[in-house]
Parts: sequence; C-alpha cells; structure tokens
Amino acid sequence: MFSPLSVRTALFVPVLSLLLSNCAIPLASSIQEALQQGGYIIYFRHVSTEVDYADQVTAVMGDCSTQRVLSEADWQQAKMIGAAFRALEIPYDTVISSEYCRAWQTADLAFDMYTKNSALNFFPAEEYTSAQVTQMKDAVMPLLVQVPHAGMNTIIVGHGDVFESATGVYPEPQGVAYILKPDGINFTIVGSVLPDQWLMY
Repeated sequence: MFSPLSVRTALFVPVLSLLLSNCAIPLASSIQEALQQGGYIIYFRHVSTEVDYADQVTAVMGDCSTQRVLSEADWQQAKMIGAAFRALEIPYDTVISSEYCRAWQTADLAFDMYTKNSALNFFPAEEYTSAQVTQMKDAVMPLLVQVPHAGMNTIIVGHGDVFESATGVYPEPQGVAYILKPDGINFTIVGSVLPDQWLMY
C-alpha cells in the first residue's frame, strides 16, 4: 500500500452511503432499489486468497501457478455473492476483471461473465514510486468514470493497490465492494459493502 491520494468523495446519496457503510447489517431494501435503477460502478476487490503476498513482481499472466490462488471457501463466497445479485435483481451487463487469475475467477464464479482488462493490473513492483502510482491511476480512471448503460450497473473485479491509486482508499478486506457514481469525468464514492452483507439478503 502507499499513502492516500486525494479524491472527490462527497456523498452522492447520503442515505445510501450510510446503509452501504462497513456495518455488519443486511442490505436494506433502499440499497436494492437504488442499485436496481442502475448507474453505478461496483468495484470488487477479489475474494480471499490462500496466502496474501505481493505476487505481481513474479506473476505471469495466463499462468495461475505463478499467482496467488483463491481459497476453497472463497470460491463458494464468490458464488454466493453472484446468487445474491440475482436474488436482489441488481442489473448489470458489463463485468470487467484484471488479468490476474484471482480476479477473473472471482468474476466468473460470481457473475458467469467477464472481460479481462490490463488497466486493472498491478504495476510489477512491490513498492511503488509516485510515478508508478500515477501510471496505475491513469490506466484505471477511464473505467471508473465511465457511465454504465441506461438501467445497468458495471461490475469491476480488481485489486486493492489499483483502487487506492485512483481513490486514496485501500479496500479491505478482500471481497469488499465499493460503490461509485460516475459522471463521465469523475466519480463519487458512495459507500462500501462487505462480502457477507451481500449474503444477508
């Protein structure tokens, strides 16, 4: 991780932001209704891996044996998150993941669809320079400000460092989702949802 960067985080919908906060409460009907209307970017950090370490230094894209792998329990968690989206009738038509196995596998298990995008990949270093942080931010920002298709949400499955480069917020724990409201130029962080909150519908 690295020092936080500034980002516009004014609340877009105060009530929604409150309900989406990291509290151990079920998703409320108002959250379901808001997301059902579409217009949000839902950025997931991939679900948990068996071991947490900086594999981006040596990882080879397309070779899962060189990367951190999902734990068996979290394969099930990803599937349950997808089931919750279907039960809550949250619409989406675009799912984008990084090229890392744990990201596209999370997307595949949860949503049964994904498109890999290298803009969501780490910079291949364990400690980042300011220039490298800026490079990650510049790569991912177009995805975070893109307004979804009418009546739809866009789901992104990526990594903590990449999200932090653009927002100044490090997403913890693994599997957490941040809800963003994009306007085509910038975005507002509305709130976040812990993995288990999707499962408490």
